[in-house]
Parts: sequence; structure tokens; C-alpha cells
Amino acid sequence: MNIEKLKKKKEECRTWKNVEPWYKELQNTQKIEKTNLKVDYGDWFGIGNRADINDTEYETILKTAKSLIPWRKGPFKIFDLEIDSEWQSNLKYNLLRPHFNLKDKIVADIGCNNGYYMFRMLEDNPKRVVGFDPSPLTLHQFEFINHFVKSEIIYEMLGVEHLEFYNHKFDFIFMLGVLYHRADPVGTLKALNRGLNSKGEIIIDTFMIDGEDEICLTPNQRYSKIPNIYFIPTIPALKNWLIRAGFENIEVLATVITTKEEQRATSWSFDESLEEFLDPNDINKTVEGYPAPKRVYIKAKKVL
Repeated sequence: MNIEKLKKKKEECRTWKNVEPWYKELQNTQKIEKTNLKVDYGDWFGIGNRADINDTEYETILKTAKSLIPWRKGPFKIFDLEIDSEWQSNLKYNLLRPHFNLKDKIVADIGCNNGYYMFRMLEDNPKRVVGFDPSPLTLHQFEFINHFVKSEIIYEMLGVEHLEFYNHKFDFIFMLGVLYHRADPVGTLKALNRGLNSKGEIIIDTFMIDGEDEICLTPNQRYSKIPNIYFIPTIPALKNWLIRAGFENIEVLATVITTKEEQRATSWSFDESLEEFLDPNDINKTVEGYPAPKRVYIKAKKVL
């Protein structure tokens, strides 16, 4: 597989009919040059203050940010402009933060979206951070933020299937909210394994169903109105997948029911979100009648 050829898609996408408007707006913002800005690594990942820019610059930044709606991951605060994303990703990050140390590590974030987690990771002083996500929209959201952050994060328009062919391996891989989108979950976990250095570790999260049996739910057509959800395992089934993929020291970090405090519609995202995905008469079920979204967070190590 020619990864360098695939990487060219990042530049080619600028000319796509649906992408070109985002790129033009981004270029307007990238004309605004600011240095020595204060970075806030808190729940609202922030860069700069309103006093750092003039009114014209603020309006340009606001226009660009709005052109890049929907913002799914966040929240961000850019020169005090609050981008209130659909997901309060800080809740997930803060839950996971006690369970890893990325100092001097080579890190990958698979399905990195607009880079919210990667920006938060910078506080840990990793050696290198690489994001994998084939979405042109989230690429432009990332570049909008990173123009002011000026980090050395690398954003690749690649997927998990390209990981093992990348030009180097990783010490730590995050794959949050991706596994249930993959038709071959064991194959996906094997791809993570092949992308790791010796003694490498992963943290993943995925939808789960309760139960002690080694089984999984296979939704018919849609789950919570999402079309590309393939397998939702019990924790014992997920552990079996990880073992088959070459992982050990499997640790369940947490199980969390998704609530409207974590996922909800905002003026920066979609018209519909979690509330519209659940049965209006029973929030314990999706509109399709399946168990409502619940996630399990897992940490595991590559078998030597």
C-alpha cells in the first residue's frame, strides 16, 4: 500500500466542490498571524483572548468557525469565541486522563475528528502525536484551531486500515468511538496491534450491552439512528476480540451510560442529537427499541 500516494488526498480535497468553501474561509483566517498566545488545556480547550485580536479579525474567525459547522467534538474557546460542540468531549478525556502518561511517547489518535483530544494531549509533552481521520471537514476544523496553537500535531486523512502501513509505529494508540463503525472488529483490533511498538498500549471505547455471555448485538439497519453500527458486544465478548487480536493485561476503566449532559444538539452542531435518538417514552431504549447507548472504556497492552 502506497501511503505517500494516499496522503496526497489531503491536498487534493481542497478542490472538491463541497470542500472548496471551507478551504477559502480557512485561508482568510490563516492570514491572521498571532504569536505567543496563551493556551488553556482545560475542559474548553482554548487559545488566545479577545483582547489579542481586533474586531475585523474576530469577525473573520467567527465566520470561518461557523462555515465549519457541524462541530461534533470539543468544546473550544478561540479568542473567547465559544464553540459549543455536540459532544462534551472533556467528560471522556477527563475520565481517561488518570490512566495514561504520554510523556515522550509516540501517540496516535484513530478517528481523531477535529483533534480535541490531541490538543489536550499536548499538556503531557508527547514526543509526537499523529491523528488519523479521512474527513475533510474535521481536517479543516483542526487546521483552523492549529493555525493559532501552532502545534506539531500531524493530521493524516487516513483510516485505521492504513495504520500498519504507516512510516513508523506507535507507543500508545487511542481509538475512541470507532470500533462499532467497523464491519470487522477483530480485524480492526489486529490493525491496532500491528501499528504498535513492542510493549505498546491502547485505549479504546465502544458501545456495549450488558451481560456475562460472550455475545454481541447486531443492529438491523440502524442503531440510535446511526446507519453504520455493526456489532455491540458484551464486555466478555469484547475481551475475547482483544485476546484474538493479540492483546493482554485487559483492563476495564469504566462503563458509562451516554446522557444529554455529554451529547446534545447545539447551535454549533446538528438539529438532532441524543434526545432524538432515544425512545421518547423510555430513555432506556433507542428509537429502534435497542438498549440505549452505553460505553465501555478499555486499556490493553500488546502481547510481546
